[in-house]
Amino acid sequence: MTKTILIVDDSTTMRQMVGDALRTAGFTVLEGVNGEDALRKVTGLSVQLVITDFNMPVMDGIVLIKRLRATPEFRFTPILVLTTETEVARKEQGRSAGATGWVTKPFDPTRLVQVVSRLVS
Repeated sequence: MTKTILIVDDSTTMRQMVGDALRTAGFTVLEGVNGEDALRKVTGLSVQLVITDFNMPVMDGIVLIKRLRATPEFRFTPILVLTTETEVARKEQGRSAGATGWVTKPFDPTRLVQVVSRLVS
């Protein structure tokens, strides 16, 4: 069965780069332009991992993570934050919201696929 990954980022280019890397590795990819859009798109779907940006309009990554963690379907789903943010305080904020891990932009596509594969195996 193909694993489905949700990518949430307000940057079309970033969604495309992450999506291309994951599709090439055999994953099914869903995309959201912000947290609100992502929540609408995953309702009733089975998603094995979420990759979200931190800073987005409408609903940011922290609020999205908290909303996902509040639903039974996403309580244990791995959630990676993909962001330019590197501050320890921001990472702590992500962790306390429920993020599983952190990937800094610019990212290495091969490394991202390795991390995703390990988390969804």
